[in-house]
Amino acid sequence: MTNPIDIAAKATPAPVARRLRGLSDRSIAWIFVAPTILLLLAVNIFPLIWTVRLSFTNYAANRPGREVEWVGLRNYIRILTDDGTWANMQTTAHFLIWTIILQVVIGFTLAWLINRKFKGNDLLTTLIVIPMMLSPAVVGNFWTFLYQPQIGLINYVVELVSGVPASSFSMLGPGGLAPWSIIIVDTWMWTPFVMLICLAGLRSIPDYIYEAAEVDRASKWRQFWTITVPMVLPFLMLAVLFRGIENFKMFDMVVLLTGGGPGNETLLASIDLKREAFEKWRTGYSSAYAIILFVTVFGLASIYVKALNKVKER
Repeated sequence: MTNPIDIAAKATPAPVARRLRGLSDRSIAWIFVAPTILLLLAVNIFPLIWTVRLSFTNYAANRPGREVEWVGLRNYIRILTDDGTWANMQTTAHFLIWTIILQVVIGFTLAWLINRKFKGNDLLTTLIVIPMMLSPAVVGNFWTFLYQPQIGLINYVVELVSGVPASSFSMLGPGGLAPWSIIIVDTWMWTPFVMLICLAGLRSIPDYIYEAAEVDRASKWRQFWTITVPMVLPFLMLAVLFRGIENFKMFDMVVLLTGGGPGNETLLASIDLKREAFEKWRTGYSSAYAIILFVTVFGLASIYVKALNKVKER
């Protein structure tokens, strides 16, 4: 078998090749991996460390010449004792929980239906996943048009069904419907993602398990709860993990649909963070805010991954 080191040596200039022949496999591996590690440190680790440092100061990015004061934990205490911050976190949790519930239920149902082979199956699957392929900016503008009080299709349907004049009703207006307008759009866009993961889980179940269950005269309902659900559960939990992390930092679509309004009805933590950082220019404060959100997501994700691993081990 040809030695990989000899191949690498032949592909490099003679002086370099001679040096490579004197190195161990481990050293050569580090030579190729080191640039990637350095790039990751520069792009990810350094900004994180810099953000942590700024979170203990009163630094303002729009006033770089001002003397920076070390304030310790003051920013963290102000954030954690601010009622507005907790209200935004509650709004984020409401959005997160309902989108995940709807996407899991609808996504699993669609996957279960598509898994039952029928004519036009591939075409239907392609049509269903189209929303997932669109940019959030496109989706946001598209649904904003649908929600328009005067010319939007949603209001026209509501007027047709209930008789309420379209001009007096708005999904994006006050009255508690604005949060649900975002939940509907996010569910429409990302349910196909959950469906694909569930479909992969369903198709990973061997047919002989169902055949053995039929030999034992197990009903379809019993097969569903004792075979399908337990074997697809790790895939469902993985989908929940992905969607939970993404929805916790949801920003662009909400900005396009409601901008955080009306009032603070759809003011998610991510939008509040953006306002603190780039409208109020409280860079130190917003850095502490970002660290709190990061620790929250990281902590919840770590606990969830442990639960997911336990489910896989069963």
